[in-house]
Amino acid sequence: MKYLIFGTGDYYERYKKWFRREEIVALIDNSPKKVNTTIDGVKVMSPEQGVELSYDVIVILSFYVKSMRKQLLDLGVPEEKIYHFYDLHRLVKCKDFAYPVEYYGDAKKLLKESDRKKPIILMSQDLTLGGPAIALFHVAVALKKWGYTVVYASMLDGPLREKLQASDIAVVVDVNLQLATMREVQWMENASLLFCNTINYYVFLSELNRNIPIIWWLHDSEFFYDGVDKNVLRSIDFERVRVVSVGKVPRNAICRIVPELQVGQLLYGVDDVASLHDSMPVEEKVIFTTIGYIEERKGQDILIDAIRNLPKPIKGQCKFWLVGQDTSLLAQRIKRDAQSIPEVVFKGTVGRDEIKMILSETDVLICPSREDPMPTVAAEAMRQSTMCLVSDATGTSEYIHHKEDGLVFENENVSQLALDIAWCVENKNALREMGKNARSIYENVFSVEVFERRLMEVIEETNE
Repeated sequence: MKYLIFGTGDYYERYKKWFRREEIVALIDNSPKKVNTTIDGVKVMSPEQGVELSYDVIVILSFYVKSMRKQLLDLGVPEEKIYHFYDLHRLVKCKDFAYPVEYYGDAKKLLKESDRKKPIILMSQDLTLGGPAIALFHVAVALKKWGYTVVYASMLDGPLREKLQASDIAVVVDVNLQLATMREVQWMENASLLFCNTINYYVFLSELNRNIPIIWWLHDSEFFYDGVDKNVLRSIDFERVRVVSVGKVPRNAICRIVPELQVGQLLYGVDDVASLHDSMPVEEKVIFTTIGYIEERKGQDILIDAIRNLPKPIKGQCKFWLVGQDTSLLAQRIKRDAQSIPEVVFKGTVGRDEIKMILSETDVLICPSREDPMPTVAAEAMRQSTMCLVSDATGTSEYIHHKEDGLVFENENVSQLALDIAWCVENKNALREMGKNARSIYENVFSVEVFERRLMEVIEETNE
């Protein structure tokens, strides 16, 4: 097989292990900075150059599959030659690579001892410190507290493993889960319950082999379904898989493909912290913050356009902090566009403790996302009595009462976002009180106590 690999970012790093060096004709990428360089000893070319080579298939290693697939089709690539990383199970067999399973803590012992309580296996796509993996970590902590035997499994290793081990939670890292179906995985045969996290497990769930109850917890917006093989998704035996979602956005995304599917709700919980708001000095200017990887889905370009629309007297009373990874192509364009706006400050990537401090200094957290299932940072802001201004494409919007405990604007409506920002400036004295009202949303919807109560209900209903 001769492969062209399209994409050299995060998902290339995640999936490159499934390709032998001699089978890769070239890497292709849209970044001018990468073209004509080499990565892992393979030349990087533009898509226009790459499609002129002799190859069997092109594999897209990115979640931006919709635009990348269109780009390839426009370049004359036949549709049957375009694959996504979700399709790798059709091209590659796990047994041909035989990657070993890694066990940490008591994982191997807990999975094999039949005389002890059978474990609940929590299955994550990775061990990063991202929202879904952290949410599943909180499931593990709650189950362990209630006396369950718990094993946390992942497709990839990462920094969360250290946090899990510090909490005395056993861990399995099995990269074969990226391709395998449940029928092909032997080490989980003694489980009492599987708790799968995110759409990434849809291929795994397409072939069930054991009478083990399954909960599938979806966090993903429609964007993440672009590479999904809809026929494979529909083939899942949903009579044996209980589906729950983090609000309306993931529920609507999967129901567009499987309309008859019954989807329950399980929101995540966020640990409480003391708010520093009242002890922070009152700034002359209103501080607006947006936190997240700078990408089209998160909508930071919408925010910049709204800032441009503000009248000068209003803009001069504001500070806009953009927090998050800022090396993407969109980030570079936004930085160029914001050069003439001194009120905009790019803070880059920061740690969790610094995010807490930033939220304590922030008057209004803005989530301008084009789609965002349930941004964790919004719950964290409300936890710290910081009010939120969110698009109606965020799951959080259904819990906000406009101008009482936050603000909601129409998705991609730059003019409305600008008006809402101006309203915050003109009603600066109301923002602290609205922040305190937002704290009530946290307590009633996103607190750990509420989350644990609902989690127990879901487990009990699944085991009935």
